[in-house]
Amino acid sequence: MVVELKNSRPRHWIPPEAEIEDAPRVIFYQGRKIYFRPLEVGDEPLLRSWINDPRIWATTAHRGPLNSCREREWIESLGKSQTDYVFGIVAKESDQLIGTTGLHRIDYVTRSATFGLMIGDVDCHNRGFGTEATRLALRYAFRELNLNRVQLSVYADNWRAIRVYQKAGFVHEGCLRQALYRHGKFVDEYRFAILREGWESLPTVIPQETIA
Repeated sequence: MVVELKNSRPRHWIPPEAEIEDAPRVIFYQGRKIYFRPLEVGDEPLLRSWINDPRIWATTAHRGPLNSCREREWIESLGKSQTDYVFGIVAKESDQLIGTTGLHRIDYVTRSATFGLMIGDVDCHNRGFGTEATRLALRYAFRELNLNRVQLSVYADNWRAIRVYQKAGFVHEGCLRQALYRHGKFVDEYRFAILREGWESLPTVIPQETIA
C-alpha cells in the first residue's frame, strides 16, 4: 500500500515563480516603446519595492507600508474584477517591467472609468514612457472598451504628471481646494478628463499597426 503524504510533491514539481520566469513573453497591447502585459504573482517583489518607495507613494493617495501578503492579494484580485483593468508596463528595449497603469471603476452605463498610472522604475522617469502609456491606455479605453469618458485626479503640485496628462489630451475640469494631505500640508486636488470626441480629434500618436 502506498501512503501519500500531505506535503508530497510531484517528482518534476516546479515552483510557481520558476514557471513565470520560464513562461513565454506575453504581449497584450503594444505601442512604439512599450507594451502592456498582465501582472503576475512573480512581479510582487518589484511592485512592493515601488509602492514603498517614498519617491513613488508621495505622489499617490496610498498611505501606510505594504507587505508581500497585501501586495500579493492585490495582484491575485485583478483577474476577478469586472470593473478594473490593470496592466504592467514593459519597456521594449529592455523587456523589463517599469510600471503599471489601469482603468478603474469602469461604469458600463455611463461608459466611464478612472485612470491611474505609476512609472515605478525611477530610472525611467522623464523618458516619455508615462506619456506613451497614458495614450496607449486611452486607445484601449475608447477603441476596445467603447468608453466615452476617462477621468483622473492628481495632486496640484505634481507637475510632471500633469504635463503627461495634458500631452495625452486630458482637459482640466476643476480643483478641489485642500482636498489632499501630504508632507505636513494640505494640497489641492485637480480633476482632469478626456471625452471620446476629444480623443478622436487628436493627432494619431500610436500607429494602428503597432497595436497587438
